[in-house]
Amino acid sequence: MIEITPLPIAPAALLESFSRGRDATGAIASFTGLTRADGRDGAVARLTLQAYPGVTEKVMAEIEMEARARFDIQDVLAVHRWGEIGVGEPIVFVAVAAAHRRAAFEAVDFLMDHFKTRAPFWKKEEGPAGARWIEPRAQDHEDLARWAKETP
Repeated sequence: MIEITPLPIAPAALLESFSRGRDATGAIASFTGLTRADGRDGAVARLTLQAYPGVTEKVMAEIEMEARARFDIQDVLAVHRWGEIGVGEPIVFVAVAAAHRRAAFEAVDFLMDHFKTRAPFWKKEEGPAGARWIEPRAQDHEDLARWAKETP
């Protein structure tokens, strides 16, 4: 399941709900991304993410389907925030359920690498030096490229 929201994300509550009643699940791996206080040009007071509901969710759902086809997983929950987000606040939460841990870990990593570079979000860091729009880093593109080199 994919969701984008302007509301704060509560990772512990999401994980608890996602984990409930999974008798056939052997592993749940999760990731929570937070707004860092240090940006590319110094201190960050706030991050603003823009998205197009409908379009952004569609791209994220396509990425989810790619993960389901590639890894032996049972379920996915991805919640991504948009709007103004303060330092230390969650930006994204991803959880994957699988029979075995390796598939769950790898699927979370795959999803985050693809969400970071392919999902249509526009990010602006704001701090004492002013505001600046940011793009994915070279490392983000390298992280994504490695999945094309690995066979499923």
